[in-house]
This record gives sequence, structure tokens and C-alpha cells, in this order.
Amino acid sequence: MRYETRRRSGGGIWQIAVMAAIAAAIYMGYQKLQGGVSADQLNVNAASAILIDATTGEVMYAKNADTPMAPASMSKMMTEILVLDGIHGGTLKWQDPVTASLYAAQVPGARLGLNHGDVTTVRELFDAMTIYSANDAAVALAEHVGGSETAFTELMNDRAARIGLSEEAVFGNASGLSLSDISHLEGAAAERDTLLTAHDTAKLAGYLIGKYPEVLEVTSRRSVKVPTKGQTFAATNWMLEDQPYAYPGNDGLKTGYTPVAGYCFTGTAKRDGKRLISVVMGASSKEERFTETIALYDLGFGSSGRGIQAASGR
Repeated sequence: MRYETRRRSGGGIWQIAVMAAIAAAIYMGYQKLQGGVSADQLNVNAASAILIDATTGEVMYAKNADTPMAPASMSKMMTEILVLDGIHGGTLKWQDPVTASLYAAQVPGARLGLNHGDVTTVRELFDAMTIYSANDAAVALAEHVGGSETAFTELMNDRAARIGLSEEAVFGNASGLSLSDISHLEGAAAERDTLLTAHDTAKLAGYLIGKYPEVLEVTSRRSVKVPTKGQTFAATNWMLEDQPYAYPGNDGLKTGYTPVAGYCFTGTAKRDGKRLISVVMGASSKEERFTETIALYDLGFGSSGRGIQAASGR
């Protein structure tokens, strides 16, 4: 009788072990089907990347996140902060007129097409810089706020210190262009290149949307109309609704590209009360900066949120 009891007891333990193994296998299979992956398993195809829980500050993923690199136009987030400082501080108004300098008219890259002497408003320039990443808009705003881009750059670096960015963070100009792109232009801040770590870039983004959450009303727009130019410009963020890499909850934040920096993207998304901030630096293509952000979001939210088009991109 004792022997039979032990047999049943041992069999029960064996059955429990088998059931546990089956449950684990089912769970792992479900995770694979859902596109789930752990931080240890994930390898973002970019030079540097980071994922942060914006509420808790937890770093959920990091790859070379403390290595300073060229951020390209992601550095415009600091230009946005300084403009919003002026708006909230009363030194700037959205409808203030801004006259484009010769330098603003000549700066290369993404542009509104400002000509020397063109007059636009702070609002138009801010929205075009934020949504379309217009370099001429960034320069015009910098010169309007600081008097010159060089003086504005000093404001950027001072603000970086007060925000608490690392000593590795250096702002060289208002647009994020490489020094070699603008050093020949009169009026350009041409002393240094901009360098940021992915960690500092994420911290900058968190500060921006934390202090000025209204900026998300701008960054979530799929296009920007500039009445004084009579043109509409498409958003560079392809993760917004109805875009090729649309991701539920994505509402920003800033793309970037130069030949030196590669393709970059600082993203943010909010789902079920949880907001993530991601940074991808040095991706090899426009598409890859978004597919790698999708992988980070999926990790952060613990599920697959990508759509059919986005899934085909990985």
C-alpha cells in the first residue's frame, strides 16, 4: 500500500513537471508568434540605441548608449526647447515675424525654401522645423532668438548643462548639420560638430515632452502647411497614423540624417498609460531606423504592435 502511494505521488510530480514544460513551451511559442523578444535577445541594427520607460526612467534596452555620436536633426529638439522657453517666458510670441537672413536662405538639406528677406512667423517656422525638419527654419529661429546662430549655440549648451545632460553632449549649431556642410557659409556657427549620446538624446526628449507636452500636438501631425510659402510639407516621421511604419500610440518625435550620422530617429509612443522613449542612431536606411524602433517598442510594450506594412519591413 505504501508502495502504491509513492508511485502515485511520484507520478503526480512527474505529471506536474511535464505540464509545466508544456506550458513553458506554449508560452515561448506564443511569444514567438507575437514577435516577443527579451532585451538580451534583441540586437538593434544601428550604431547606437536606447529604450527608456518615460514614467519610471528605467532603461529597458541599451546599445552603445553612452558613446557620443552625430545626432543630425535630432538635436533640433534643443532648438524646440529654447523656442518654447521663449514662448512660455513671454519673450516670444507665435505670431512674431521673422526675417530670413542670407545664411538661413543658403543652409543646405531639408528646407522650406526661404529666400533672403522672406518674412514668416515663429509658429510657421517652429512647426516646419519640428514636423518637416526644415534646416532654414531652424536657423531663422536661432538667429531670431539668439541674435546669431553662434550665440544661440551658447544658449543650447547652457541649457544642456541645466537639463543635466552629460559632459559628452555638445551642440555645434541649431540644425544638427555637420560642420563641413555649413562652415563655408557666413553667419554659421562653425566652431564644432554636434555630438550626443543616445542616452542624452533620450533624456533631452524626455525633458522636452515633460516640460512642454503640447509639443506632441505638433509632432503627431502628418504634415505642416506654411501659409506664407503657400506649401504643405510631409512629416518625416513615418511611424505616425496612416504612414508606412505606423505604430499604435506613436506621436513623435524627431528624425535625423546626415552622411556622417546615418539615419536616426528619436521616437515616443504611449499605450495603456505607458510611454516609451526610443533612440536609434546610425541606421543604414530611412526604413531601418523605423523597423528598429518597432523592435524596441515591441520589447517595451511586451507585445507585437506593428502593422502589416511595418512587419514586411523587418
